[in-house]
Amino acid sequence: MNKRGAWLSAAAKPLALLTYILSLTPGVLDRIADIGGMGGKIAFVGMFALAIIGIVGAAWTRPAWLRWALAILFAVGCWFMESYERSSLDFMTYAVYIDLVNATGFAGDAIEQNSRALTAAIPRALLLLLAIGLKPTGAFQMHGRLGPIVPLVPLAIVALFTGFAFLRGGDGLKGVPGSYPALTYTLLAGYERLTGDLGPREAVAIAQAAKPLYRDIVLLIDESVTAHYLDINSPAGVSSGLTAPSEGITLANFGIAAAITNCSTGSNIALRYAGTRDTYRRDIGVGPSLWTYAKDAGLETVYLDAQRTGGAMQNGMDADELAEIDRFIQFDDVPVVERDMALGEALAELLSDDRSSFIIANKVGAHFPVHDKYPADRALYLPNLAQGGYADIVDTGSRAGFGGSELEWKRYRNSYRNTLAWNTGEFFARFLRDADLSRALVIYTSDHGQDLHEDRHAGTTTHCSSSPRSEEGAVPLVTMQGEGGALDFATNGPASHYMIAPTLLAAMGYERAAVRARYGGALDEPSTDPGTFNTLFNARLNREPQWQKVDEADFVAVPDDGPAKE
Repeated sequence: MNKRGAWLSAAAKPLALLTYILSLTPGVLDRIADIGGMGGKIAFVGMFALAIIGIVGAAWTRPAWLRWALAILFAVGCWFMESYERSSLDFMTYAVYIDLVNATGFAGDAIEQNSRALTAAIPRALLLLLAIGLKPTGAFQMHGRLGPIVPLVPLAIVALFTGFAFLRGGDGLKGVPGSYPALTYTLLAGYERLTGDLGPREAVAIAQAAKPLYRDIVLLIDESVTAHYLDINSPAGVSSGLTAPSEGITLANFGIAAAITNCSTGSNIALRYAGTRDTYRRDIGVGPSLWTYAKDAGLETVYLDAQRTGGAMQNGMDADELAEIDRFIQFDDVPVVERDMALGEALAELLSDDRSSFIIANKVGAHFPVHDKYPADRALYLPNLAQGGYADIVDTGSRAGFGGSELEWKRYRNSYRNTLAWNTGEFFARFLRDADLSRALVIYTSDHGQDLHEDRHAGTTTHCSSSPRSEEGAVPLVTMQGEGGALDFATNGPASHYMIAPTLLAAMGYERAAVRARYGGALDEPSTDPGTFNTLFNARLNREPQWQKVDEADFVAVPDDGPAKE
């Protein structure tokens, strides 16, 4: 090798490292600009300097096997964080990381829908891989007594950042190189798994006072349906199919109720595990599920899932929970626009068979994107978003192609109305016409509400906000049963998701006083519910949940975004 080739070989590593560090400059400058006060800016610069020292330490680690192991860890962490940030245009917090871990059933959809972001994140990760992994040569070798100490530097800094994030409840790493948040979040999640409310599931400890009060008991959970956009709760609302039920069906509308939280996974998993405001983390970790209660009561357990296909699980469901479900039904060959109709037909059939069942059903509902969740000839509200580009997508976090302008939000709200008119209004028109509710109880709600930017504030987020509007926690809550049903529902006072599990357990025949003492009041009892939803559901480490009241006085009036078709 000539001198020029030898110099290039020796310089490749430091050049790759320098290029990587320079590539971080725009993000670092943006972060410094976001921090208020000189003290905070200085603290961040110090953290960033430590992060770079850690990467340099990894790069100058002498044993090749250890150096390449560190290179792979740091590069994968970099790619993971940047992929998320490119797809969501936001920093990944620890709470979001936990949500992603809990939503592994979405992995296939996420890869398909965000392939560009995943690919675009490769170059910087590859650059970091080479910057750390390439062998240091010539003047860039580490000699003397410092050599054995160098590998400890990146490990010590990762540990330091992990301790810092622990004290901040998982927060505080925005702006540092992406490898560090990814590694830190993984360590924190491992710590929580080892020391948190995890372990063997508890058995049912409440006695049954009677046999189930209904042959079939159903929890029907819609997706992203905000309560004040339905006609049962607002004069300007979309037809819900619930205002004039078929003869022989009794409905009780609890109005605008409070969700458990403003994000899908938290609401769904806490509903399935009967989580309470005070104990939901433990309930989810080790408490008996509603499936367990149902099986102990002699009911078959059935899960209808219109959101996923191919056996993929979602919303925190795992193999252990799946083992408690007797029948797991998805709709693999049904187009997304027809999935809720297929779910309604399957549910009506289940209510007509001879089996006594407890059923949880997740509808497609109205999650982003709403462009194609209704047939083109059912575009009742105009102008709407262009159709044809999202026909096979149930939900996504990507907002590609949607900039959040005033006109785009106007079209979005009209497409959202069209989606509700189809997936809620038409769904219930058919279901209540065809279903036999004479020996059934159905409780209908949504996982969370929506912020549809009626007041024209900036952004493209509809839910899962860290500082949400009240509308994100506002959900419909309706009970349906045959005339003369066993429970007499009184719609007095605020209602919330937290009243659903006690109602279901009462319907299964469990002793009412014990249910009330453990899980709170049911929907057929006088309400003492505070009407709040949890804006920090993934409150972890040393943080506590934050509660926000669903206050209709805070709602922005549903706007007139254009004429409905005659």
